[in-house]
Amino acid sequence: MQALIDEVLPSLESAMASVGIQGDFWKNMLSRSKEASQGDLALPCFPFAKQLGCSPDEAAQQIADALQLEIGETIAVGPYVNIRASMEWLSAQLSKEPEPKESIMIEHTSANPNGPFHVGRARNAVLGDTFVRMHRAAGYDVTAEYYVDDMGKQVGILCWALENLDDEQVRALLAEGEIPIEESPHSDKEDHARVLWYQAANLLKAQDPAVDSGVTELVQKSEEADEDILNRFEAAYQPVLDGMLDTLGRMGIAFDTFTKESRFIVDGSVEVLMDQLQSSELHGVAENGAHYLELESKGVKGKSTQFYYRRGDGSSLYATRDLAYHQYKWTRSNHLLNILGEDHKLQSKQVGIALEELGIQTPEVVFYAFTKLADGKMSTRRGNVVYMDDLLDEARARALETVREARSDLPEEKLLEIAESVGVSATRFNIARISPEKGITFRWSDALSLEADSAPFIMYSHARACSIQRKVGDVDLSEGLDASALSGSAADLVRRMAYMNDELQTAIDSRAPHNFCAWLSALAVDYNRFYRDNYVIEEGVVNVQNLILSELAREHLRRGCEAVGIIPIEEM
Repeated sequence: MQALIDEVLPSLESAMASVGIQGDFWKNMLSRSKEASQGDLALPCFPFAKQLGCSPDEAAQQIADALQLEIGETIAVGPYVNIRASMEWLSAQLSKEPEPKESIMIEHTSANPNGPFHVGRARNAVLGDTFVRMHRAAGYDVTAEYYVDDMGKQVGILCWALENLDDEQVRALLAEGEIPIEESPHSDKEDHARVLWYQAANLLKAQDPAVDSGVTELVQKSEEADEDILNRFEAAYQPVLDGMLDTLGRMGIAFDTFTKESRFIVDGSVEVLMDQLQSSELHGVAENGAHYLELESKGVKGKSTQFYYRRGDGSSLYATRDLAYHQYKWTRSNHLLNILGEDHKLQSKQVGIALEELGIQTPEVVFYAFTKLADGKMSTRRGNVVYMDDLLDEARARALETVREARSDLPEEKLLEIAESVGVSATRFNIARISPEKGITFRWSDALSLEADSAPFIMYSHARACSIQRKVGDVDLSEGLDASALSGSAADLVRRMAYMNDELQTAIDSRAPHNFCAWLSALAVDYNRFYRDNYVIEEGVVNVQNLILSELAREHLRRGCEAVGIIPIEEM
């Protein structure tokens, strides 16, 4: 759309001058038409009526009559000038690749390595990876980053449990706490196995103060950069993290870099920042010797106006180390994007103010609402979760039933491959297609939907285009597309595809991946309508023009799928 605006502006500027419109205030008023049937761009003419001494409708007609375009047509509809790009101009956009853009580091997931990924945690991972994929598809140089909490209380509890409890104690505590030990195909994965120790230690901690004091001692030593403790923590959490990453890998989610929280204790950078914060005008000292920033003057209200960054014993807090982490990240990228749950809004604002006091640029943050079970919030500690490994297994099983019924001609190995792709894609898409600020109540029927407006429908559309390509074989397409002959559903398909890069960039800029998901669904619908109305092969003869359109759609569907994490398989 921006390319069309750039093309139109010079001609529109001349038209405005010719009818007597003064100034260029109107340039930012040209935008996408709300009614696709009326045009691609629309210019509201209410502000021009006074200058021209006429009604907005008459102003629109004067401007439309004066506007001469080589790339489309101009129509006055009421108080709007509507511009519709020609098929020739639109078809020329289909082969344009996004230009290379700046670097961006997207930090997402960064879940505590104390147990398997559950559905609640997965929203961060799916949203984050969708942002990573969309940015890469749009030409950005992207680094996907995972921040490893390798010294917090959660890791301390896990470490203490593994060093102090045996299997019999763990099972007894879980039975007493009514947390079931469910056998599953994933029971031997270390993230599934070790979470039982974590849960048992939390139950024991509520009964025995010695557990809490033992964990506190471990955490305090880790915050003092005690090498032995940090090594013991790593031995406890790394197998869990590896198991979590295996699950994410099954979902097509991977990371380029990992940064440990302890790094900023070991290298001393957090100590330097704490010393710098003491010179801030916001600095204060509590009765117990702890240091904080008073943030009331910065717009923080209520009981959370004080941002503590140093304890009375001189040690740092998690949020303090977060400051050093962001300072470090800015040395690696031109833009930072963090994906955080809505419960981090206050802390994110506090950290942002502290960064400003240090003269460090604040990152951009996308917040998302929580995923809940129908009967309440998920909790790894309490064991009321739906683990992603089990969800993906269930998704594959349900997809397999449908695929086996539709394609009984395929061997079992191929059916399983398709079912796995469909299950993973459906699970991801049903998270990505919902606006981040909108909460999700997890229901199996929703998570595994194979209906329209779904990943399987998009995948089937791509597979259909692949099937056509296989059937026609090697056909000479060098004559290119004759855009002047396009009409109906074929023209609609071209118009949809022409704006792919624009739709992608708009979704990125507005931090709304669900909007690009909606566009991709619409593309799949348009392709199926085109396929219904326009035969690529009829009575053994290939219609080259329709084949070119089908091939263009195949490529746009593939790119769109990859941008949102759908697996673009070639056979369904």
